[in-house]
Amino acid sequence: MNESRICIALDFQTKADVQAFLEKFGDEKLYVKVGMELFYGEGIEMVKMIKEMGHKIFLDLKLHDIPNTVKSAMKQLAKLDVDIVNVHASGSVAMMKAAIEGLEEGKTQEKRPLCIAVTCLTSLDQEVLDNELLIHDPLPEVVLKWAENAKEAGLDGVVCSPLESKIIHDKLGLDFLTVTPGIRLATDSVNDQKRVTTPEMARELTSSYIVVGRTITGAKDPLATYKEVYKQFQG
Repeated sequence: MNESRICIALDFQTKADVQAFLEKFGDEKLYVKVGMELFYGEGIEMVKMIKEMGHKIFLDLKLHDIPNTVKSAMKQLAKLDVDIVNVHASGSVAMMKAAIEGLEEGKTQEKRPLCIAVTCLTSLDQEVLDNELLIHDPLPEVVLKWAENAKEAGLDGVVCSPLESKIIHDKLGLDFLTVTPGIRLATDSVNDQKRVTTPEMARELTSSYIVVGRTITGAKDPLATYKEVYKQFQG
């Protein structure tokens, strides 16, 4: 396969579980997402193991704090030699600019890790925005505005649902990445996510990368399922 634009969310709690899962893929080089649960449980050694196995890493910690704190944290994360890191777009343009500054200062390679901003989580919908967060603009407009802020801050892209990917690319260009969770095969349960699509739909909606978790990690044959997702998304 060519370099995959499918990022497998490693929904595991231990290093041993991750190693056993990744070994099922043989020599296949993957893009994997290490989230809060796994990183907080296993830490830097987990990242080192995955890199030594030859895989790329999206370190999904969603930083959201005052600009100086985020800058300092990103300076440390840059030293891990991961491939993508992220922040919350709602933290402000100033915070996102500080994230880039931290990555530039801390990078160990010529190029810093890609930095993307989380817009609206795929567990949110308009009802939550209206009634809990008191954000009354239509959800797609909120996502687009936060994506515009991220680009202004110098970030490389955003996390959004596939449903918002096309409007972002129409406005900000295809080079501005859209990394889209909420991907399920047609036969899967949507679980706790509300804005979901299939891999084929995500391709049609111009997603740059898709994040796939339980569909692959919970499959009886993860490699076969990965290849099916790949086939649908790559077209």
